[in-house]
Amino acid sequence: MADRALMWKDNVLERHLADAPVFYTNGNCIVCSVCSDIAPDNFGISDEEDHYRVRCQPRDAAELERCREAMENCPVGAIGDDGV
Repeated sequence: MADRALMWKDNVLERHLADAPVFYTNGNCIVCSVCSDIAPDNFGISDEEDHYRVRCQPRDAAELERCREAMENCPVGAIGDDGV
């Protein structure tokens, strides 16, 4: 899992589901777009276009599942969650 100490500051961390983890991306991101391909409603490219970030935390069970899938499929482990 991603090291939270390296988390990008532009991740949106506002939780929408009380029982869902808070996802984030960190400095290991290689801009591969796997996360946004899997969960386009939740991940997007940064303004600088040098990393992907969480732009919206999951709002329902389907988005939560896609965020988990994105985290599992990130080739460099740049996606983490707070473990809830």
